[in-house]
Amino acid sequence: MGYKVAVIGATGNVGREMLQTLVERKFPVSEVVALASSRSVGREVSFGDDKVLKVQDLATFNFKGWDIALSSPGAKVSAEHSPRAAAAGCVVVDNTSHFRMDPDVPLVVPEVNPEAIAQYTKKGIIANPNCSTIQMVVALKPLHSLGTIKRVVVSTYQSVSGAGKDGMDELFEQTRAVYVGDPKEPKKFPKPIAFNLIPQIDVFMEDGSTKEEWKMTVETKKILDPNIDVHATCVRVPVFVGHSECVNVQFDKPVSVEAARKALSAAPGVIVVDTHEPGGYVTPVECVGEDAVYISRIRKDPTIANGLSFWCVSDNLRKGAALNAVQIAEVLARDYLKK
Repeated sequence: MGYKVAVIGATGNVGREMLQTLVERKFPVSEVVALASSRSVGREVSFGDDKVLKVQDLATFNFKGWDIALSSPGAKVSAEHSPRAAAAGCVVVDNTSHFRMDPDVPLVVPEVNPEAIAQYTKKGIIANPNCSTIQMVVALKPLHSLGTIKRVVVSTYQSVSGAGKDGMDELFEQTRAVYVGDPKEPKKFPKPIAFNLIPQIDVFMEDGSTKEEWKMTVETKKILDPNIDVHATCVRVPVFVGHSECVNVQFDKPVSVEAARKALSAAPGVIVVDTHEPGGYVTPVECVGEDAVYISRIRKDPTIANGLSFWCVSDNLRKGAALNAVQIAEVLARDYLKK
């Protein structure tokens, strides 16, 4: 028997990717519904190659009798409707930031802490972490088993798709405007993104960090180990899809490059592409549409005790959002919601 699955925010980048991922991974669906705001009602979204779903109104939808909701409508909308779905008996896998740090809501990356899913019974909600956090902790988990990680310093290079369709449109329009000599003022981002880098993602906080940087710190602690110190600098770059990260790790004891490469190569969800020659690494363009977290440039950091650095790339719409949510649903279906 299959599961009745609702996809909330189905017209957005992540929602569409969720629908596609359900099909690709052959998730046991008996019925699926696409939900969004009232202004999107009646629009059509694809569910695989052969099926088209008409979008229904999230505000009036009755979740009673539905098994799982994959939700990515924005934090404010999720704050209202995810508890409503959960109260009706539908387990929500929520991709927004709203529930991530709620102590009664598990924050899950299936390759890292699948056991946390069992806590979903407290509120009927499971949180999907931030996209930049997901790919980093997938890489850190096997390394943390070699030697306890004390500190992580990470610089991110995050694609505009992380800011939604508006972010992608702004990059496209600004790039075209440069070539035709008709400059476009930024609307989605605080400064022009075409041919530029913006060292700000989300709002600034009192200590000078941005909320995106704060998310990477607190989410890593909740998912992997509360004793790991994380210092992040998050940068928006003119790439459509695919987040990249330069990660520097300090362990409590020596960990060799060879041991790290072996552990990463054997880890679920990780592919190591690391040859010391031009092109012997993965770039964001190459990871688009792929499920894995790709690791390259593994090397010793001789400037600190027990230090290693590596390059980490992943499709932020897939592993950073839709795929991770579907993987959580797969564990739910297999271990907790058996029919």
